Amino acid sequence: MSVTREDVRRVAELARLTLPEEALDGYVMQLNGILAHMEALQGVPPLAGDAMATAEGMPLRADVPGATPLDRDAVQFAPAMREGFFLVPRLATHEDAGEGA
Repeated sequence: MSVTREDVRRVAELARLTLPEEALDGYVMQLNGILAHMEALQGVPPLAGDAMATAEGMPLRADVPGATPLDRDAVQFAPAMREGFFLVPRLATHEDAGEGA
Protein backbone atom coordinates (compact mmCIF):
# COMPACT_ATOMS: atom_id res chain seq x y z
CA MET A 1 0.00 0.00 0.00
CA SER A 2 1.28 3.44 -0.80
CA VAL A 3 -0.02 6.94 -0.19
CA THR A 4 -0.68 9.29 -3.09
CA ARG A 5 -0.98 13.06 -3.30
CA GLU A 6 -4.76 12.59 -3.53
CA ASP A 7 -4.74 10.56 -0.29
CA VAL A 8 -2.88 13.35 1.49
CA ARG A 9 -5.29 15.95 0.11
CA ARG A 10 -8.29 13.89 1.27
CA VAL A 11 -6.92 13.34 4.79
CA ALA A 12 -6.07 17.04 5.06
CA GLU A 13 -9.60 17.89 3.95
CA LEU A 14 -11.10 15.52 6.53
CA ALA A 15 -8.90 17.06 9.23
CA ARG A 16 -9.83 20.53 7.97
CA LEU A 17 -6.19 21.39 7.32
CA THR A 18 -4.91 23.60 4.57
CA LEU A 19 -1.76 22.18 3.03
CA PRO A 20 0.25 24.14 0.50
CA GLU A 21 0.52 22.32 -2.82
CA GLU A 22 4.33 22.32 -2.64
CA ALA A 23 4.25 20.46 0.71
CA LEU A 24 2.25 17.48 -0.59
CA ASP A 25 5.23 15.58 -2.00
CA GLY A 26 7.01 15.80 1.37
CA TYR A 27 3.98 14.43 3.21
CA VAL A 28 3.57 11.64 0.65
CA MET A 29 7.22 10.66 1.11
CA GLN A 30 6.98 10.74 4.93
CA LEU A 31 3.76 8.73 5.08
CA ASN A 32 5.09 6.13 2.64
CA GLY A 33 8.22 5.86 4.78
CA ILE A 34 6.10 5.24 7.87
CA LEU A 35 4.06 2.59 6.06
CA ALA A 36 7.24 0.89 4.81
CA HIS A 37 8.56 0.81 8.36
CA MET A 38 5.30 -0.69 9.64
CA GLU A 39 5.44 -3.30 6.88
CA ALA A 40 8.98 -4.23 7.94
CA LEU A 41 7.82 -4.57 11.55
CA GLN A 42 5.11 -7.01 10.47
CA GLY A 43 7.90 -9.41 9.46
CA VAL A 44 9.51 -9.46 12.92
CA PRO A 45 8.63 -12.67 14.74
CA PRO A 46 7.15 -12.23 18.23
CA LEU A 47 9.18 -13.21 21.27
CA ALA A 48 8.48 -16.66 22.71
CA GLY A 49 6.12 -16.45 25.65
CA ASP A 50 5.05 -12.90 24.80
CA ALA A 51 1.48 -12.49 26.08
CA MET A 52 0.77 -9.87 23.41
CA ALA A 53 1.50 -12.46 20.71
CA THR A 54 -1.08 -14.93 21.98
CA ALA A 55 -4.72 -14.98 21.03
CA GLU A 56 -5.67 -14.17 24.63
CA GLY A 57 -3.68 -10.93 24.70
CA MET A 58 -2.53 -9.26 27.89
CA PRO A 59 -4.25 -10.14 31.15
CA LEU A 60 -6.44 -7.28 32.34
CA ARG A 61 -6.77 -6.01 35.89
CA ALA A 62 -10.17 -5.62 37.49
CA ASP A 63 -11.88 -2.39 36.49
CA VAL A 64 -12.59 -0.95 39.91
CA PRO A 65 -13.20 2.70 40.74
CA GLY A 66 -10.84 4.61 42.97
CA ALA A 67 -7.30 5.89 43.03
CA THR A 68 -4.24 3.66 42.94
CA PRO A 69 -2.47 3.95 46.28
CA LEU A 70 1.04 5.40 46.29
CA ASP A 71 4.00 3.30 47.41
CA ARG A 72 5.17 6.16 49.65
CA ASP A 73 3.39 8.93 51.48
CA ALA A 74 3.13 12.00 49.20
CA VAL A 75 4.87 14.27 51.72
CA GLN A 76 8.03 12.17 51.24
CA PHE A 77 8.49 13.24 47.63
CA ALA A 78 6.32 16.34 47.18
CA PRO A 79 8.07 19.63 47.93
CA ALA A 80 4.82 21.32 49.00
CA MET A 81 1.17 20.36 49.46
CA ARG A 82 -2.01 22.19 50.42
CA GLU A 83 -5.35 20.55 51.22
CA GLY A 84 -4.22 17.26 49.66
CA PHE A 85 -3.04 18.83 46.37
CA PHE A 86 0.53 19.09 45.08
CA LEU A 87 1.79 22.66 44.78
CA VAL A 88 4.05 23.23 41.81
CA PRO A 89 5.99 26.37 40.91
CA ARG A 90 4.63 28.53 38.12
CA LEU A 91 6.49 28.07 34.84
CA ALA A 92 8.62 31.00 33.74
CA THR A 93 6.70 31.04 30.45
CA HIS A 94 3.47 31.67 32.35
CA GLU A 95 4.64 34.67 34.36
CA ASP A 96 2.61 37.05 32.19
CA ALA A 97 -0.63 35.08 32.69
CA GLY A 98 -1.40 36.88 35.95
CA GLU A 99 -3.03 35.55 39.10
CA GLY A 100 -6.34 34.60 37.45
CA ALA A 101 -4.77 32.12 35.02
